[in-house]
Amino acid sequence: MALSDRIQKWADERYSLSDIIDFAKHKTVPVHHESLWYYFGGVTLFLFVVQVVTGILLLLYYKPGIDTAYESVGFILTDVSLGWLIRAVHSWSANLMILFAFIHLFSVFFTRAYRKPREMTWVGGAFLLILAMGFGFSGYLLPWNELSYFATKVGTDIMGAVPVVGEPLLQLLRSGEDVTGATLYRFYGIHVAILPGIAFVFLGLHLMFVQRQGMSAPPAWEAADPKKRRTLQFFPNFMLRDVLLWLIVLNVIAILAVVAPFGIDPFHWPLGEKADPFVPAPEGIRPEWYFMFMFQTLKLLPAHIGPLEGELVGVLGFGLMGLIWILTPFWDRPRADGTMRPWVTWLGVLMLIYIIGMTVWGYLE
Repeated sequence: MALSDRIQKWADERYSLSDIIDFAKHKTVPVHHESLWYYFGGVTLFLFVVQVVTGILLLLYYKPGIDTAYESVGFILTDVSLGWLIRAVHSWSANLMILFAFIHLFSVFFTRAYRKPREMTWVGGAFLLILAMGFGFSGYLLPWNELSYFATKVGTDIMGAVPVVGEPLLQLLRSGEDVTGATLYRFYGIHVAILPGIAFVFLGLHLMFVQRQGMSAPPAWEAADPKKRRTLQFFPNFMLRDVLLWLIVLNVIAILAVVAPFGIDPFHWPLGEKADPFVPAPEGIRPEWYFMFMFQTLKLLPAHIGPLEGELVGVLGFGLMGLIWILTPFWDRPRADGTMRPWVTWLGVLMLIYIIGMTVWGYLE
């Protein structure tokens, strides 16, 4: 018996690998006119892996603290071999991960892939998008430069506007009344420990649900004669296509990192000047692009709406809309004839137009 066969037999006797291999061989993916959207979830997962790998490499040289954070990032950019490239790949993959997560979530929404029995798969995916945005927000402060300092100050001030829990949440995030070195340590811990731990739990559950329930297919495909349904073997056929797309995305990130290591608007992360709490905030402070539609909305609201502050109304409105969005599978039920309500699709279209429109408006200003 060859050495490879003996190793496979030894592992199979202890971990039943043959069951996993057999499952992979029999797993199929539906083939239809919406199959293209299946790949966006895999790309998002791949970009998360890129984030983890590059984040660990940056962690080897990064030193949190108001006297060391900015300097350590500068050291990575100028003295560490290929440090500038790793930081650029980390930054580009972070932004593209959130972009692909948005595309994946909206594609699931428009194809109604959250239909029974996949309600919790949708809920888990929505929370993963929120976590991805949390990664972006917490990591934004870590370079401790002028832009990140004042943007974090504005962002946490908005969170503080939430009634009842706003002030405690503000104190928790800032580790005090204002953005200080303690805030930097707090965000560092959130970014490299707390959020990754939570993300791995939700990601594990999300992948388990997808594997157990399979990929959603349109009602017409599910209602067709089983003999006429087109399918694709998950392994190796679908998996190889997935990997090919990952390699293409990795090459795109590498090109972007080399050509524009500090990004291009709206993907932009220059190191700039070191944060100084005693100087006035520079003009043009704005959040990352995926928060821009909310930021622009809050800017347009009047100071008061009835007896309430305009900012408070905006924050509560976004919170309510987010909750309704997460609970979509539980209120968007099929009609008696099995068809879905078309007005829900138009609601999604209006939401997408609103997000894109407000984001563009924010950057044009």
